[in-house]
Amino acid sequence: MASPESLIKDFGKTYSSSLGIDLKSGKEEEIFKWFLASILFGKRISAEIAAKTYKEFEAKGILSAEKILETGWDGLVAILDTGGYVRYDFSTATKLLELAKKLNESYGALTEMHHQAKDSGDLEKRLMAFKGIGPVTTNIFLRELRTVWPKSDPAPGDLVKQAARGAKINLDHFIRKSDKFIKLEAALIRIHRMYKGTKNK
Repeated sequence: MASPESLIKDFGKTYSSSLGIDLKSGKEEEIFKWFLASILFGKRISAEIAAKTYKEFEAKGILSAEKILETGWDGLVAILDTGGYVRYDFSTATKLLELAKKLNESYGALTEMHHQAKDSGDLEKRLMAFKGIGPVTTNIFLRELRTVWPKSDPAPGDLVKQAARGAKINLDHFIRKSDKFIKLEAALIRIHRMYKGTKNK
């Protein structure tokens, strides 16, 4: 059985860093990029297609709420289709427009949402108040922000816990708000997908 250290070394690159997103900077624009990517990863679609679709948004410079609104529904559908996100193109285009509008109206920025949240639980509730964002997308978004946002501390998702049990790793032995834990989660997700055929993150 592989050790946590070897799993992290071989499979622990964070999903945000693999997309070239610098969450460590704490900058709003980088956090929004990860928000967009998390929405794409949150659907039951392959991680590869979600990543390819995110790169299409990046190539077109559609990496802010304002740009999403400017692009409009038809433009978003075209980007999603080019990335291979065909199964959910219509619904995701609609959702992105609704999310961008609500974010601008309610907070103006994701960092402001974090600032207004009372604690980690309140932060998760605020995210899930956005139409179309449920526990899975919330977990994807917040887990890699644990060391960036003080109020970001989601419990490990069911997939991570299942993979940890299979690898005989006790997650309670790790400090959740640490880079090591974030990388371990990423590794466990990749291992689970490799051996169980799980399509989504």
